[in-house]
This record gives sequence, C-alpha cells and structure tokens, in this order.
Amino acid sequence: MESLAVEPAAMAPAARPQHKGSARLFANPVLERLSHTHIAWPVSIFFSTALLSFYYGFTHGFLPGLSALGLFLGGWLLFTYVEYAMHRYLYHLPTTTPLRRRLQYTIHGVHHEFPKDKTRMAMPPFVTVFVASLLFFLFRLMFGTWAFGLLSGFTFGYALYLFVHYAIHAYAPPQNFLRVWWTHHAQHHYRQHESAFGVSSTLWDHVFHTMPF
Repeated sequence: MESLAVEPAAMAPAARPQHKGSARLFANPVLERLSHTHIAWPVSIFFSTALLSFYYGFTHGFLPGLSALGLFLGGWLLFTYVEYAMHRYLYHLPTTTPLRRRLQYTIHGVHHEFPKDKTRMAMPPFVTVFVASLLFFLFRLMFGTWAFGLLSGFTFGYALYLFVHYAIHAYAPPQNFLRVWWTHHAQHHYRQHESAFGVSSTLWDHVFHTMPF
C-alpha cells in the first residue's frame, strides 16, 4: 500500500506560509503519527549524548587538560558548518524531478509551508537515537579517542540548534541581542529562501556570502 500521502498542491517551491494547521505527509496513519514529535525529546537525546560523551572521555583519560575544551569547541564549530551545509544543499536541493520535489517537501518544504507547526521541527525520537548512535560510530571510526570530545561538542551544537530553531518559531522575538536570530531566520522564511541558511549561527552565511541583503 502506498505509504506517502497524495501529493498536495502546496508542494510547489514557493508555497505560501500558513501559520495554522499541519500537512499530512503519509497516508499510513502510523507513519503519519511518527512524523510528529515534541521538541523536548530530540533536544534531550542530543544534550544527553553530549554530556555522556564528555563525561566518559574525561573520566577515562581520553580528554586530558585543555584538549577537552578544544575538542568540544572544535566539534561545536564542525556542527555549525554541517548545519549550514545540510540546510543549503540538502534541505533546499533543486526540485528538478517529481521524486526530488517530494523528498524536498517531506524533509523541509513542509516546514516552509507550515512554519508554526511545532511538532515537525525535529526528527522523531527513534530517528534521533539512530542518528546519535550513527554519529558516535562515525566519530569513533574517524577520530579515535578524540571522538568523545568532538562528539560532545557536535551533539551539544545539535541540541542548541533544535532549541533555537524551535524558540524562533514558537515565541515572539525578544527585545535584546538575541533578536538577531529571529530576524535572520525570518529573512530566510519570508523574503529570501536562498540566503540565511544558518540557524544557530550566522558564521557560515558570512563566510560563503549568503547573508540576506
């Protein structure tokens, strides 16, 4: 049986943002239910991964002295780049075929159409656990014992990104220096879809000249 819902007309790239309601992505009710999640689950999973990784690496002598802080910050910096690159090149991949169009809508286009849908701003818990586990094995394979420090920074960055992204869409902009996050992301959603790809950081938008104008 076809698991994907019938293709909605709103799958066009320039779908008008709707601030109420939610799209149906899957005809299968189980898959549809699993496509929604409370933001607390993925944030907690990635934050716990960061804490456990750092604690294990530090207490077992894999993160001596200042190297612990350096690896943590390096992992966090790496995440900000991955966040930017994924958003720019995967979430906004050109919809040149029907398959690409459906894929892009499912992983990100639906968020642009329903930016206030709080239940579709992160992966469901079982996917989050899989991603956190996959990251651990990849980091361990590539970086050896450095993985504990790098992974702690990377997954902390991931948790922070999820929290910041949720707050931007769920709450009104604060009247302080944090407002820059709200303004930057609003540019991406409502004015220039091909700019302002950074969410938790604007660093790589400056580096790659994708700051909104």
